[in-house]
Amino acid sequence: MQTGKTGVNVKRSIWIISGEASGDVYGAKLAAELRRLAAERGDELTVSGMGGPKMIAAGIDIRVDSTELGVVGVIEVLKHIFTFIGIFFRLAGQAKKERPGAVVLIDYPGFNLLFALMMYWNKIPVVWYVCPHLWVWGKWRLPVLAKICTKMLVIFPFETEVFAPTRLETEFVGHPLVDIVEERRNPEIVRDPASFLLLPGSRTMEINFLLDPMLGTVAELAKKHPALKFHIAAPREKIARLCREKYARYREKHPDTPEVGISCGDTSDWQQRAGTGLAASGTVTVESAIAGLPLVVGYKLNWVTILLASLVVRLYRGFFTMVNIIANREVYQEFLQHHFTPKELVPAVEAILPGGARRAEVETGMAEVKQLLTPNSSSAGRQAAEACYGVLEEQPPR
Repeated sequence: MQTGKTGVNVKRSIWIISGEASGDVYGAKLAAELRRLAAERGDELTVSGMGGPKMIAAGIDIRVDSTELGVVGVIEVLKHIFTFIGIFFRLAGQAKKERPGAVVLIDYPGFNLLFALMMYWNKIPVVWYVCPHLWVWGKWRLPVLAKICTKMLVIFPFETEVFAPTRLETEFVGHPLVDIVEERRNPEIVRDPASFLLLPGSRTMEINFLLDPMLGTVAELAKKHPALKFHIAAPREKIARLCREKYARYREKHPDTPEVGISCGDTSDWQQRAGTGLAASGTVTVESAIAGLPLVVGYKLNWVTILLASLVVRLYRGFFTMVNIIANREVYQEFLQHHFTPKELVPAVEAILPGGARRAEVETGMAEVKQLLTPNSSSAGRQAAEACYGVLEEQPPR
């Protein structure tokens, strides 16, 4: 049997903290790779933390189920503030008592920045995986982050430049979705040019703001392109149920709205099957680019939230959609707030339908983005796990 660097079996413990659907996927993948590394070294590794269904399925000892904690916006966060406070102090207390060899924080900056500070005070090493977008809304926090973190693992190549002025050890490990999308690719699925996919988001707030304009766009597209078939892919049943309810109400008011299928948990299949799509801005746009699905992208927030955000948030490279930021040009045409309307969305969608004026341009851009997100060696998940394990091995064995 292999043994750790000390020549004997070493018991190690690591925490992974995730608060959103995308981080849940990354956390599950990271845990699997960490366990492989531990087995190769002959170590005994315990993985605990906060996460959702993917991390639970990966066998992580989940202390807090984060399934419904992914909220966006000042008003939305304030509604759940006491829940967040309770979870924060409970987790911090457990970490202080158990003293894991390292804590890996995945994105989720509102919660994780404070958690990182708490871990720093308690001398528990912090690895930040999928760094917060401080280059958009908080460059002034870079020195703080550099002080409280042991290592920063970034998934976008330009992010190493962001942290260059600090002394924080920063490593580009590639985007985990490159591995994940390829692993779940079904060779039997053939892209259907007539299939149109709606991806209205993973949060209740997003469905409430975005689905109606999407359905209005669908109604207009159906009139002009009757061969199109429409489908909504939801990430989980609660969101699928909300989509069904809102679709039924919308169709009562607008009887000419075409049939729209609604399913749950099969987004990756639809990203391979659909010919074109319309999506909420978020991780799903990066996932779609890797899968090769041309999109039009948009987002809407509560007006109070957007006004407050405008005081601190600046568009990076002139865009808010991550695919465009990575490419440093407009691959997916994007629409924010009052621009997210059928009047503006319909012509943008028509331009990327098969044979459309921008179709080839978008396909080329998606391929470039995938290449930019691919690490130079091994896989993204493996590189991230090796970086995290390196921090673990610097700690005294338990």
